[in-house]
Amino acid sequence: MNKEKELIDKLIDLAFAEDIGDGDHTTLSCIPAAAMGKSKLLIKEPGVLAGVEVAKEIFNRFDPEMKVEVFITDGTEVKPGDVAMVVEGKVQSLLQTERLMLNVMQRMSGIATMTRKYAKQLEGTHTHVLDTRKTTPGMRILEKMAVKIGGGVNHRIGLFDMILLKDNHVDFAGGIDKAITRAKEYCKEKGKDLKIEIEVRNFNELQQVLDLGGVDRIMFDNFTPDMTKKAVEMVAGKYETESSGGITFDTLRDYAECGVDFISVGALTHSVKGLDMSFKAC
Repeated sequence: MNKEKELIDKLIDLAFAEDIGDGDHTTLSCIPAAAMGKSKLLIKEPGVLAGVEVAKEIFNRFDPEMKVEVFITDGTEVKPGDVAMVVEGKVQSLLQTERLMLNVMQRMSGIATMTRKYAKQLEGTHTHVLDTRKTTPGMRILEKMAVKIGGGVNHRIGLFDMILLKDNHVDFAGGIDKAITRAKEYCKEKGKDLKIEIEVRNFNELQQVLDLGGVDRIMFDNFTPDMTKKAVEMVAGKYETESSGGITFDTLRDYAECGVDFISVGALTHSVKGLDMSFKAC
C-alpha cells in the first residue's frame, strides 16, 4: 500500500468515526434497511470538479455494493445544473455517506477551481504555481491532489520529502553556510536523497548561497518584482528559483515575468471557499 492510499484510507475511517459514531440514528430510525434508491451529485456553481476518485473510494469503503456512475471526471470545468455522478444502493448507505463525500468534493473542487485561476494567469510563462503546507490538518493529501487536478504543482508533501531551510532554520543554525553544510552532511549520514531548498531574505544572503552552492532551489522571500528580476539574473539558471511571501493574484504575473521558476501561494489551500454542490435523491 503506497503512502497516499494509506493516508486517504485513514482519513476516511476517521471521518466516518467522527460523523457516525455509534450509528446514524436519524437514518436508522426512519429508513428500512432493505430500501434502495439513487442520488445524483448536482453542481450549483461554476468551477473545476475535483474529488471524484476519492468519492468513489468513500462509497466503496462504506458499502462495496454501492454503484457509482460517473459523468464528469476530475479536472473538468463544470457549470450549474451539471450532474457529476449518480450513485445507486441502499438508502441508508446513501444518507450516511452524503456529508463526507460532499465535504471532500466541495473542498477539493474549491481548491482546484482556485488553482486553475492561478495557473491560467501564468499561461505564456514558464512559471508554475506551487502549494504550501498551509493545509487543513489531516486533509493535506486530498488538498494537494486538488492542486494538481487544478493545474498546479505540489511543493513538498510534508517535512519528510524535502529539506527546506527557512529563515528560522538559518537563524537557529547560525547562518546560511552552517545550515546548508549541516543539511548536506545529514543527508549523507542518513543516506537520504533529498532536494535542498533555502530561503533568502536579501541579496547578501543570496550571494552567500551562490558562493557556497550545494542546494537545488533558492526561495526569494518577500522580494519585490524588481528585486526578483535581479535575483533571477544573479542565479543565472544555476539553481531552481521560487518566489514566496505576500504574492497575490494581482501581482502573480509580475513575478512570473521576472523569470522565476515557481511561485508558492498559500491561498490555494488555506482560505478557499468550497464549490457549491448537493447530493439529491433522483
